[in-house]
Amino acid sequence: MHCTVITGKLNIERRILKDCAGEKSNYLNGGINDMLKGIPEILSPELLKVLCEMGHSDRLVIADGNFPVESMGKNAITIRCDGHGVPEILDAILKLFPLDTYVEHPVNLMEVMPGDDVETPIWDTYKEIVSKHDERGEKAIGNIERFAFYDEAKTAYCIISTSEKALYANVMLQKGVVINK
Repeated sequence: MHCTVITGKLNIERRILKDCAGEKSNYLNGGINDMLKGIPEILSPELLKVLCEMGHSDRLVIADGNFPVESMGKNAITIRCDGHGVPEILDAILKLFPLDTYVEHPVNLMEVMPGDDVETPIWDTYKEIVSKHDERGEKAIGNIERFAFYDEAKTAYCIISTSEKALYANVMLQKGVVINK
């Protein structure tokens, strides 16, 4: 499994990124970080590039399989991570991605619509993952009403499409500042 970048409506898969992954990269088989240490293998060279390009307060969405990525991401970079779920992508990103400390909720989930009889056990998994990477723990997580979430997603820098099957599994992250100690 690997991730694919889609810029606008062009579906261009960059199979070998010589500058980033090296000539002998195992990128096609999912092992893209042959030449780097400490980088989660699930993060493709394209996704690493996007995470690096993002600045303070830029947002990214990690979308479940039902999210309308292409219509919401017309002005964003969209990246496909087929075969992967939101939790594994979230955990890998948060190993490298600082959350914004200037907002109360740098992590936001899409609220369940009133009348939907849906359980969201995946949210507990998200709380565990965020707590592992941010000292605020689950207090860093907020909820946004479904249509407001869509409006916010339209302004995101990047939307990552996953194969997540859980309902209401979309996560929006707001990038913070890297502080080297």
